[in-house]
Amino acid sequence: MESSTGIKEVLSHWAPVFRIIILAMICVIAVIIRVFSIIRFESIIHEFDPWFNYRTTRFLSEKGLYEFWNWFDPYSWFPLGRVIGGTLYPGIMTTSLALHSFSHFLTFPIDIRNVCVFLAPMFSALTALSCYLLTKEITNKSEPALFGALFISVVPAYISRSVAGSYDYEGTAIFAMMFTFYLFIRASKTGSLIWSSMASLAFFYMAASWGGYTFIINVIPIYVIGLIFIGKFSNNMYIAYCTFHVLGTLLAMQIPFIGFLGVTSSEHLASHLVFIFINIYYVCDWVKEKIGEQRFRFIMRLMIYGSLFLIVLYALYVTLTRKMVWSGRSMSLLDPTYAKKFIPIIASVSEHQPTTWSSFFFDMHVLTVFAPLGLYYCLIEYTEARLFIALYGVLAVYFASVMVRLLLVLAPALCVLSGIGVSETLQTFVRHVIYYKEWLRYHDTKNSIEKLKKPAYGIPIELSLPVIIVIGGFSMLYIWHSVWAGAASYSSPSIIMSSTGQQGERIIIDDYREAYYWLRMNTEQNSRIMSWWDYGYQITGMGNRTVMVDNNTWNNTHIATMGMIFGSDEEEAATLLRKLDVNYVLVIFGGYNGYSGDDINKFLWMIRIAGGVFPHIKESNYRSNGAYRVDGGASQTMKKSLMYRLSYYRFGEVSRNGRVAGYDVVRKAEVGEKDIKLKHFREAFTSKNWIVRIFELLPEANRDEMSPRETFPSR
Repeated sequence: MESSTGIKEVLSHWAPVFRIIILAMICVIAVIIRVFSIIRFESIIHEFDPWFNYRTTRFLSEKGLYEFWNWFDPYSWFPLGRVIGGTLYPGIMTTSLALHSFSHFLTFPIDIRNVCVFLAPMFSALTALSCYLLTKEITNKSEPALFGALFISVVPAYISRSVAGSYDYEGTAIFAMMFTFYLFIRASKTGSLIWSSMASLAFFYMAASWGGYTFIINVIPIYVIGLIFIGKFSNNMYIAYCTFHVLGTLLAMQIPFIGFLGVTSSEHLASHLVFIFINIYYVCDWVKEKIGEQRFRFIMRLMIYGSLFLIVLYALYVTLTRKMVWSGRSMSLLDPTYAKKFIPIIASVSEHQPTTWSSFFFDMHVLTVFAPLGLYYCLIEYTEARLFIALYGVLAVYFASVMVRLLLVLAPALCVLSGIGVSETLQTFVRHVIYYKEWLRYHDTKNSIEKLKKPAYGIPIELSLPVIIVIGGFSMLYIWHSVWAGAASYSSPSIIMSSTGQQGERIIIDDYREAYYWLRMNTEQNSRIMSWWDYGYQITGMGNRTVMVDNNTWNNTHIATMGMIFGSDEEEAATLLRKLDVNYVLVIFGGYNGYSGDDINKFLWMIRIAGGVFPHIKESNYRSNGAYRVDGGASQTMKKSLMYRLSYYRFGEVSRNGRVAGYDVVRKAEVGEKDIKLKHFREAFTSKNWIVRIFELLPEANRDEMSPRETFPSR
């Protein structure tokens, strides 16, 4: 017994060291699991939005902060342009610049591109630490905090947005969100102005990093108002929230992209109303003490009715005068059918679609089982802090169900709840195993049969051991799944693809960079490129050419115009493009190589967006008997559209893998029109796998001077 006590004392003495070592190992895992993309491909910026972030970061590092804030970018949204400083969240750019400057101060000559590539993996380690701090603050225990940090370091939903090269807002924003929650919970416990101010500063960094900062300023007010209704509101919470609200709002308004939206935006409305409400609540308490309860009831009725009248009057005023308008994305969260009905450009984005069950299980895996356990423990032994994570989890489940992108916001909540659930469950069953061991020790004098009898108290060891083994097995399975997801599913950059040949060899498909390099090297510096908005950031980032629209999607009419042009016949499209001074048209086509994310598959969304602005564009005209077809049964409007003609130009002459010429492997159909002749366009470039096709718009006077077939050799 003495030796057992001595071991416990030694372990207790070294526990802080063990925690630091475990946390360090978790941070290393968080970084390593996110560099598969570099191991499998190379150090490169991924996806679409990250190319804009990288381009602006490079501009910031070369020109400085003052030029950055006043930068007017003529390469975007021709002929409108874009004021960069006032239309972005600068957190990720300034963070990269700070790290780049610090590394050069330490005499490490790291290129700004590599800082951008590795920024998200580095911040994933900080996210694991902030998850540890938040969970420990909620439970006052280290064990669930370590589990929570481990879970969030490898959760696939977070890996998908934080692999090396995924230089997007979420890479730093999830850390900022978790750290803000930790500091606010700390401030609400202590009532300290210092902790409250630190929470405001963390919120300021979150607001500078991502538009998802509105989630924080809605979750925290709901939490505060909930505490009032259940009688758990305290002076410490009053100090924490008032400081956080006032200072956080003022700081957020310093971001040019937010500005006075911090006061007028509907997303901030809940935080303002709760701030007003809790101050009225405290005034009422003070009045009640001074005038007595009987008089107070009468005054209270007047205040309630008067407040409701003023709130309704104010809501009507700001709504009718359109001084406060709900954004399309916010309306989509409140009404999942809103975007499909009224804003097709939002509904067209894949990450704005409702989340399927398969996505939940793929991105969360066993956390979907462990998290309800944590929610149960938070509610049966609740404190104010435990109620916060329970509320956060419930709200995040709803929002993630509406929009698949918000699985990223749900992941930290499930990791914290899962850490609590796994830790509490293991402690319960391990405690009974230890008790059973001690019980056997004190019954050594009895025969061996009596030793195996169940103790009079506790869960039987026959149940305890299997439960511990099952939890351990599922945790190992979760780690294995996360490593596989990070290596196979989320490490491929969208601009570089790979496939497997007939002999099992790995084939790299690099058509995007091939096409953008061709644009950079073979077109004039002032050339203007028309494409669908998905590719705008990449064209300006890699091709260094002016685009008509890009991924900012701020001007629905301009995007609808591009959709109308793609849906028009060649003659009308050419006329419109000349009026817009367009030189080249770029389309993405996957019918030859099996790339399903091409423009033909996106075409109906282009038509829907265009139809919302231009009534003569009707989706029904592009369908044949209600079906979307590209074969011989396709509608005449479809066959005559610019998108169809550019995508399938010369495609009727090629065959692959023994199929008939002109067979579209994505749509699994033989194209309806194989002998397409272009009058106003010249095929300028087609990538190796036919994924990117670029056509030059011929001048009005010279369009018949050259034959398209003579200027571009057949493949």
